[in-house]
Amino acid sequence: MTTTAVLEALTDPTRRRILDAVRGEELSVGQLVQIVGMNQPGVSRHLKVLRDAGLVEARRDANRRLYHLQAEPLRELDAWLEPYRAEWSNRLDALERHLERTATPVARHTPTTGSTS
Repeated sequence: MTTTAVLEALTDPTRRRILDAVRGEELSVGQLVQIVGMNQPGVSRHLKVLRDAGLVEARRDANRRLYHLQAEPLRELDAWLEPYRAEWSNRLDALERHLERTATPVARHTPTTGSTS
């Protein structure tokens, strides 16, 4: 699967909810219909996109299919994103150093107690 296919699959919030649901357990289309709050054909269309991207896999159990997460495409996406995370981390560290060097100390004003006007 390509990173592009995975990213495109993840753009839809319903597909992300389906992935969240199957992350911890196998679920049937009927169970996903209940969780997502969408009709069966709609859930099936989303599952096809997720299958095509390699994000879910189905196994037959009698007359139904149980869907579960396939994490490998997400690991590949995570590896692809790593240099970008490192770049942002370096930039934020540089910003923090700059702010520490250029910050002007603020004098604290402590209120006096018991004074009357």
